[in-house]
Amino acid sequence: QARNRSLARKSWCVPPRALDKMVKVKAFELRSKTSKELLKELDDMKAELAQLRVAKVSGGAASKLAKIKIVRKSIARILTVYNQKQKAEARKEYKGKKYMPLDLRPKKTRKIRRALKTEQKYAKTQRTKTREQNF
Repeated sequence: QARNRSLARKSWCVPPRALDKMVKVKAFELRSKTSKELLKELDDMKAELAQLRVAKVSGGAASKLAKIKIVRKSIARILTVYNQKQKAEARKEYKGKKYMPLDLRPKKTRKIRRALKTEQKYAKTQRTKTREQNF
């Protein structure tokens, strides 16, 4: 009961029925969409966010103010999925090529990146090979 009273006192608390209308965009649903569909949905969300911000300035309802956060998070989800798709396509394109963009290379640490590869580490000159063979 004490918890309910503390929630009732807060002016920013949104009534439960207002939250039902706000549908969050789910990442697993976004992954099945194409890049063009994602960009279209992103534009829709940005337009909706602009409208909500106008409503905020003009003194909109509490439900609209609470929806701003949900729309912002949805925009972030869409952008995340879109960027992941772009990076996956780039990885597919550069797979097996000699040179790869820096952001697609494994990060690791600077020391590991600069270290010799295994075959370079154990490579021997012709002279060393003959000396080992003869002596």
